[in-house]
Amino acid sequence: MARIDDYIPIVGGSVVEDLRLIASRLMGKRILNVNSTAVGGGVAEILNRMVPLLRELGLDVRWDVIRGGEEYFDVTKKFHNALHGGRVDIGEKDFEIFMETSRRNLEEMDTSSDIVFIHDPQPIVLVRKRAGNKWIWRCHIDLSNPKQRVWRFLKEFVVQYDAAVFSAPAFSRKLPIRQFLIAPSIDPLSDKNRELPQEVIDGVLNKYGIPKDKPIITQISRFDRLKDPLGVIATYRLVKKRIDCRLLLAGGTATDDPEGQKVFEEVMESANRDPDIHILSMSQNDLEINALQRASTVIIQKSLKEGFGLTVSEALWKSKPVVASNVGGIPLQIKHKHSGLLCYSAEGAAFAVKQFLSSPEYARKIGENGREHAKNNFLITRHVRDYLLLFLSLYHRQNIVHL
Repeated sequence: MARIDDYIPIVGGSVVEDLRLIASRLMGKRILNVNSTAVGGGVAEILNRMVPLLRELGLDVRWDVIRGGEEYFDVTKKFHNALHGGRVDIGEKDFEIFMETSRRNLEEMDTSSDIVFIHDPQPIVLVRKRAGNKWIWRCHIDLSNPKQRVWRFLKEFVVQYDAAVFSAPAFSRKLPIRQFLIAPSIDPLSDKNRELPQEVIDGVLNKYGIPKDKPIITQISRFDRLKDPLGVIATYRLVKKRIDCRLLLAGGTATDDPEGQKVFEEVMESANRDPDIHILSMSQNDLEINALQRASTVIIQKSLKEGFGLTVSEALWKSKPVVASNVGGIPLQIKHKHSGLLCYSAEGAAFAVKQFLSSPEYARKIGENGREHAKNNFLITRHVRDYLLLFLSLYHRQNIVHL
């Protein structure tokens, strides 16, 4: 794991000194993070990197994961899709399953900390254990157009928290509690984002049988319908009519996402044995993901809904030209025609990809802008600072804070 001083060459010494100063004001506070999975997805990835850094800054930080069975995670996936505005059949039985598992977690989990930091809807009911300490609900998903039945159900718990945190202004809801806007981040020193020698990149391409004879268009994402992998294949086929290229779809599944395998099978069927479509179901091999991104000519993120989309910041950090959907938290990262190109459809995505493939100098300049934008806004040091200030603010009264 990286040490806090290792970030000085990237962000500067004054940034790290600020972190130490703010953290010193929180000495003695115990902080507990709770989410639904230790592996897979952006939340677990961020916590895996952030918790050690907070501990190095002198804070007593723990991370725990709720327990749940297959039925429970089927329900929470339905909740996830409904909160993104999807058409989902949710009945009373689903709410009963959710509450039954939540009650077991209430009995089993130790929440005796000064600050309890709950991530996303799965552990939301734990706030019932509130006992004079501070509670934060952190929503990592796109709540701009939720199905009201599910949102009303969850809101009964959200209002019991001291504060709610959202990734973008459009996600915030009308609530009687304080709200904070904090964007997620990437760690530039993690295996997924650190610099790699060319021989490592070439070795990963050779391992997976991906030749370098054509431009490579890549989407790195979980196999999830909201990431629109079938739309990515449609985009590739439109580009292929004009420019010979390869498509790489790589990703895995999260332990709290039961739909992943089914979506993967749908993607394989849609690819229809095209030799220029490479589909990789990968476990958590961050270094290989890094290599595949660095080997790509253009990176795409054609999400239908997106809480933030950390793969966009990962690509920007690597100075890659990015084509991404204008949804959720993506426009915070992509300033159209400056740090990338935004799109609304497979046709729009294909047009943007062809622009980059036809104009390498334009693609290079956009990639440089993207790296600078990521450096200034979406690195983990900024994220740590925002969370430290969030924790401090719990002990001071204000209505709304923009970090």
